[in-house]
Amino acid sequence: MLLASAVVVWEWLNEHGRWRPYSPAVSHHIEAVARAGPRAGGSVVLGQADSRLAPYIIDLQSMHQFRQDTGTIRPVRRSYYDPSSAPGKGVVWEWENDSGSWTPYDMDVGITIQRAYEKQHPWVDLSTIGFCYVIDFATMGQINRQTQRKRRVRRRLDMVYPLVSGTLPKSQSWPASPGAAAAPPVPACACPQCLLVMSVKATVSATGPSTATLQTRKAPSVPPAAPKAAAPAPGAKAPDSVTTARGSLKPLAAQGGRRQAASTPTLSSASSNASPPGAGSGKASRPGLSTLNRSHLQRLAIAQSRVLIASGVPTVPVKNLTGSSPVNPALAGITGILMSAAGLPVCLTRPPKLVLHPPPVSKSEIQSIPGISHTCRKTTKKQAKKGKTPEEVLKKYLQKVRHPPDEDCTICMERLSAPSGYKGPQPAIKPDLVGKLAKCGHVFHLHCLVAMYNNGNKDGSLQCPTCKTIYGVKTGTQPPGKMEYHIIPHALPGHSDCKTIRIIYNIPPGVQGPEHPNPGKSFTARGFPRHCYLPDSEKGRKVLKLLLVAWDRRLIFAIGTSSTTGESDTVIWNEIHHKTEFGSNLTGHGYPDINYLDNVLAELAAQGITEESLAQEKD
Repeated sequence: MLLASAVVVWEWLNEHGRWRPYSPAVSHHIEAVARAGPRAGGSVVLGQADSRLAPYIIDLQSMHQFRQDTGTIRPVRRSYYDPSSAPGKGVVWEWENDSGSWTPYDMDVGITIQRAYEKQHPWVDLSTIGFCYVIDFATMGQINRQTQRKRRVRRRLDMVYPLVSGTLPKSQSWPASPGAAAAPPVPACACPQCLLVMSVKATVSATGPSTATLQTRKAPSVPPAAPKAAAPAPGAKAPDSVTTARGSLKPLAAQGGRRQAASTPTLSSASSNASPPGAGSGKASRPGLSTLNRSHLQRLAIAQSRVLIASGVPTVPVKNLTGSSPVNPALAGITGILMSAAGLPVCLTRPPKLVLHPPPVSKSEIQSIPGISHTCRKTTKKQAKKGKTPEEVLKKYLQKVRHPPDEDCTICMERLSAPSGYKGPQPAIKPDLVGKLAKCGHVFHLHCLVAMYNNGNKDGSLQCPTCKTIYGVKTGTQPPGKMEYHIIPHALPGHSDCKTIRIIYNIPPGVQGPEHPNPGKSFTARGFPRHCYLPDSEKGRKVLKLLLVAWDRRLIFAIGTSSTTGESDTVIWNEIHHKTEFGSNLTGHGYPDINYLDNVLAELAAQGITEESLAQEKD
C-alpha cells in the first residue's frame, strides 16, 4: 500500500536517463484514459491534449511512448507525490535555457526548490540531490557552483496534477484496477482515425492465423550527450526520440499480471476486445501481431495507406519494405499501436541513424591545418599564482565610490550605503567600503568582491557578477590532458564545400588539485578520447584558433557533477559547446546547424576569448 491520497505525475525517460514530467494537462489526459481501462483502447494520443505532441502515442499495455514519424520508443511511468508538494499545488519551477525559453526542472528538483521556498529560505543548495547548483530566491537565479554562471529561474502556477485517493497500487500498471477490464466497450467512432483502426483490424482478420513470428533485432546503445532535451510542457519542446527500442513482440493476452513502468523496453500488442462493425459475437480469437509474417505486414501498410488517402489525411510514405532495414521494427511498432485502437494515422519512413564518427581515415589522408603550427597541445598542472593579494588585484580594476548609490549590492543583497552582509571568512578590508568596476560601471562592496575573488580561481582576473565582463585574463581549472587537431577528407552535413577539422580531446583520470572542488580526492574522466568536428572553412579555422586559446587557458573542461549521469568528481564540459556527431544531428550535437559557429564564438567571447586574445597569445 502507498499513500491514502496522492497526486499522479506521468513522466517519460529521456536519452540522458532522467525522468521528465509531462505537463499537468497532458498528465490529466493520460490519467483519464488509464482510469477508463481497456474500454478506452489502451492507448493515449498526446496530441489531443497538446498539439505540439501530435506525433506521440502512449501504449499503456507496455508503458511506452511511441513517436510515429521516427518509430522510436521511450519508457513512461506513473509516479505518485504528496498532495502538499509542488505538483499538488500546481507550482512549476523552470530555468531559462540558452535559447531564451523556459524548461521545467525534474519533478524531484522542483519539489526540493518549492519546499525551501515555502520555508522562506534565502537560497537552496541542490548538491544534496546531485546537482552543483544554488537557487537564490532573492535574485531568482540559478548559480553554477563550479563556473559561477547564472541563469534566471521562475516560479509559475499551472493546473494541479490529477489527484487519486484510496488504496494505491505499488506497481505503475494498466489497467488501473482489476474491475476495469470487465467494463463494456464504448460505441465505435466514425472519425477517419477510428475508421483507419477498424480497417487494419479487418485486414488482420482476413489474413487468418499464421505460424510465422516477427522477431526484431536489438538496437545498439547510444552514448548520452550533453543535455538539451526539454520536457513536453508549455514553452518547451516535445520529447524527441533519439534511440529506437527494439525487442521481441509478444502478445499481451497471456499476461495476467501487472507490468512495471521500468520494465525492459519491449513493445507488446494485442487485438482489442471491441468487435468491428458487422462482426459476429462468436468467441473465436483473432491472430495477434506476433503471428504475422512480412507479407501480412506489407498488406497492413497498404490498407493503412488506402484509408489515409481516402480520408484526406497527409501521409509519410513507407520505404524499403521489401529489404532488411530498420523500418521493420518501426512498422511493427506502429501496427501494434494501431491494433490497440490508438488514433493518429501515419505511414513510417526509415528511422534516422546516429552517425558519431566519419568513415575510417588512414594516416596518409590526415593533413595538418594551414596557419596553425603543430597538431597537438598539452596542458600540465595549474599555472603558478600571480603572487598578488586580492586587494592588489582589485585595485587595478576598481574605482572608489565615496557616495554609494541607493541600491543593493548584488553579491550580499544589502544596501550599498550599509556595511557588507558577507558572513564568511572576513577579508582584511573594511566592510563599508564601496567600489565601481572601471569597464562596466557596476558597484559593489569591496568586502564582497574580495570574498568572491578568494572563492574563485585566484588567477589575477575578475568577472563582474552582474554583467559577466571579464577583467584581466580568465583561466580555468581544467585537469591535465592533450588536444589533437587535423583535417580529414570528409565533409560535414551542410558543409559539402569543404573538408572537416577533427579535434580529439584526451584527459586521463587523476587526483584533484587545490583549485578543484575536492582537493586530494580522485576524479574520473568518462568518454575520453572525445572526438569533435568543425568545418574546414575560414570561420571554422577561426573557431579552432580560439579553442586552442581556451585550451591553453584551461577553460574547455572542468571537474564537477555531470548533468548527464549525475556523477560527481568527474570531468565535464565547461560552457563551450562542441559538435560530437559527425554525420547526423539526432542529439543536437551534430550537423547541419547553421548557427553553431556563431554561437560558439559568442560562448568563447563570454569566457574572454576573442580575436584580441590571439594577439595577446602571440605577444
